[in-house]
Amino acid sequence: MTQLVNPLEVLKTISEATTVLVQKLASSVVSIKSHMSHGTGIVLNREGYIVTCNHVLAEANVVKIGQGEKTYTANVVGTDPYNDIALLKTEHGNNFKPAEFADSTKLNTGQFIIALANPFNRRTPTATAGIITNPDATLRHMHGTAMENAIATDAQLNPGFSGGPLVDASGKVIGMNMAYVWSRGIAVPSNKIKAVADRLMQGIAIKRGYLGIVTNTVMIPREIADEAGIEQDTGVMIFQVEHGSPAKKAGLTMGDVIVEFNDKPVADFYDLPRLLADGVVGKE
Repeated sequence: MTQLVNPLEVLKTISEATTVLVQKLASSVVSIKSHMSHGTGIVLNREGYIVTCNHVLAEANVVKIGQGEKTYTANVVGTDPYNDIALLKTEHGNNFKPAEFADSTKLNTGQFIIALANPFNRRTPTATAGIITNPDATLRHMHGTAMENAIATDAQLNPGFSGGPLVDASGKVIGMNMAYVWSRGIAVPSNKIKAVADRLMQGIAIKRGYLGIVTNTVMIPREIADEAGIEQDTGVMIFQVEHGSPAKKAGLTMGDVIVEFNDKPVADFYDLPRLLADGVVGKE
């Protein structure tokens, strides 16, 4: 005999589990206050390291962090503006509980998630929920830059959610909430957060190459490609070159089409940001 499941009991169970999850994570989520900016931070370890979004800092070197009625001072250890990551350190790390991180390479579309925030120093963080709509999204920015490997969800992110944790059903951090665009919540994946934070904790600055151009992907006519000995069908055309930029000094002009960078093919708008990663700074 088939036993019918009571849908109300299922909903009640999900509701109670979600509530317990949010309360469990409360001690790993802190408020961040910098000048007139409010955001959220994630506790990394007992040594007092906290990660948040770089744009929350508003270029400050010292911020106030809080959890409930208590507030503390935290210093900015280092930043990665490209990935919108900032690392803070407080001398009161024992007052907080480190969050547990999951492997963000194992995320799937449709996976249930919860976004948490505590921008106004409350005892319990606020939360929204949803599913992952794209575990490996690419965001296009102005000035020919892009962010790769971002997590897109349908969870609404309100002001102050920046820097807060995006967690899975088990309460493990899979990302850090960064922005709400195109009706999608955007988060930096946990693996990228840990990699950047580890480098900053070691005193290693995050540097990226900069060209100073505005570009877009264009088709290369077959006859031109054949004449130039190019095997790819697309490249990146320059639409603007900033005055005094490395690109300007190198002689690049509007209308040029980039098909290779540092001996590697450039066939798409998103190839250049990847190739301008740490390691090319200072090279010609």
